[in-house]
Amino acid sequence: MAFTRDIALLRQQLAAGRRDAIQLFRENRRPEALLQNLRRVADRGLKGLVALCPLPPGAALVAVGGYGRGELYPYSDVDVLILLRERPAPEAAARLETFVAAMWDLGIEPSHSVRTIEDCSREAAADVTVETSLLEARWLEGDRKLMKALHQAMARQRDARSFFQAKRAEMLQRHARFQDTPYALEPNCKESPGALRDLQVVLWMAQAAGMGMTWAEIARNNGLTTAELRALRRAELAFKRLRIELHLLADRREDRLLFDLQPPWLKSTASKPARPGAPANC
Repeated sequence: MAFTRDIALLRQQLAAGRRDAIQLFRENRRPEALLQNLRRVADRGLKGLVALCPLPPGAALVAVGGYGRGELYPYSDVDVLILLRERPAPEAAARLETFVAAMWDLGIEPSHSVRTIEDCSREAAADVTVETSLLEARWLEGDRKLMKALHQAMARQRDARSFFQAKRAEMLQRHARFQDTPYALEPNCKESPGALRDLQVVLWMAQAAGMGMTWAEIARNNGLTTAELRALRRAELAFKRLRIELHLLADRREDRLLFDLQPPWLKSTASKPARPGAPANC
């Protein structure tokens, strides 16, 4: 009974934090602040859950993907890796099942995996999307040394040239699914050619090559001119704001600018001025 009560209380706290973050966005229109605030809400929830439902000894809870990068959209999955030193014994496996089920009870929609470092290395070698998600891995709770060992193992394994070629091939395949045009009547602000995912691909390639993790770091390493840096940041902010608005207007995970969402989105961008220096009517 106490565990159920504590989970219910934590769920209420998470819901309140999420509402506050969204309300603040409606007031200040700062997309990156919302993404970071929602990430912090999820971080607090998962840390609180670990206190209520401990992981097996020696395990680590790791944020990966966009969540690992520190961004969480209103209706995006929460990407987490439960990192283990070895294959779980039956008792540890049962504890992990309880933990994953409790994430759903909290109102967190997880996209989760349970792996050892050896599993991560094997999966990353076979699938560049796994390698990409681990590129942005961020420690949340548990064994920090195990997390450090994961970073070291992935860095030793990563080959910048191979990563570049695999991400470029993946990008071209994605573009083909959208008929190689950004001019669809209902464009996908995340996946369409020229949209947010393409900007992320550039950042991932630069990160794998050791050029930096942000546009500013890449520019400091002479990878971008000042004008290119400003243009990329403006485009990125515009796409982030659009994706956030689509999630909130649809009240679900929706990255397509559907016909029925276009009028309310245009109304929202016209009626609410952006903060000084932010992209207007993006």
